[in-house]
Amino acid sequence: MSAKLSASVVGGGSGGRLSLDALQASSRYELVAAADISPQALKLLSARYPGIRLYPSHEAMFSDCPTDVVCVSTWPPTHLPVALDALALSGLRGLLCEKPLADTVRSGHHLLEAIKARGLPMVVPHGLLKARHGEEIITRVRSGEIGHLDLVEIQCNRWDIINAGIHWLDFFVNLLPDDPPAWVMAAIETSTQTYRDGMQVETTAVTYVQTDSGVRCVMHTGDDVQIRRPGKEFLLRLVGSSGQIEFWAWESAFLLRNPQHPDGALIKPVPHAEGGHQRYLEQLADQIQAGETDYTYGELSLRALEICQGAYLSAANRSKVTFPLNIDKLPAPPDWLPGQPYGGVGGRDGRRL
Repeated sequence: MSAKLSASVVGGGSGGRLSLDALQASSRYELVAAADISPQALKLLSARYPGIRLYPSHEAMFSDCPTDVVCVSTWPPTHLPVALDALALSGLRGLLCEKPLADTVRSGHHLLEAIKARGLPMVVPHGLLKARHGEEIITRVRSGEIGHLDLVEIQCNRWDIINAGIHWLDFFVNLLPDDPPAWVMAAIETSTQTYRDGMQVETTAVTYVQTDSGVRCVMHTGDDVQIRRPGKEFLLRLVGSSGQIEFWAWESAFLLRNPQHPDGALIKPVPHAEGGHQRYLEQLADQIQAGETDYTYGELSLRALEICQGAYLSAANRSKVTFPLNIDKLPAPPDWLPGQPYGGVGGRDGRRL
């Protein structure tokens, strides 16, 4: 690429700083500006990234300092309006949008379709997919090293379905890109009224997903989830017909058990020198340079968001939620309460099934 791509970031929180650091580290981008509505956040950005232009709103930044690439790193409910404003910039050449793509499937679908309509390259950074151990695990599963994948079990402490579960569910759908989810059921309790990253979230939840072919994913999230490995905050177990892989989210290691390693082999891939956000941004630069678009990551991220929203709707309506999600045709909460004596009217006799 003959010239660097100018870039700006909307949002100075943790996600925004990941993009800012990645842009600053890359030889293919010139970090120009950032915006945040918080004066305190702008003060911190000024100290951490001297020389870049800072703005109190994305509107002011887009008006005064349009760039080739925009990174949208705000809270999920604001992704759609901020990204649509970015897409209105005539010179925009590429977009990074933080996960989840939006706060609802409808908003995420609207955003993805608007990006496609402009024919612009885009990426949605799910760091686990760009970590070396994550890439190697996906390759090993897809190549059949543990046989046919049957079950993905996820244990996630101190986090929730939408803010961390979106990572794990995105990893799940990337394991099986040609086997989409058929339905989800979830049980959720909210006794502590926990909120996180601008969203109301569960105290404890169990999310159960089944794909079209019957592969299951069981995810346990919440404020105090017991992890079955001492010292771990996350545990993901991929169970296949002839083996399994266990790993611990961001830790660059995994345990492989299969016929070649009956006692288990602890594999520790060397992490990439670049962080996940930088690797996504390099991929975005590749697409811009080649004049190509690849919406696979965006579409699978939207699929993971669909599972997240489906889980919350399932718990609220006490029903199984099928895909593709149609929130305008959800069943009403049932008046049938399992475990209660049968009243003698309606229903079907389970003895006759």
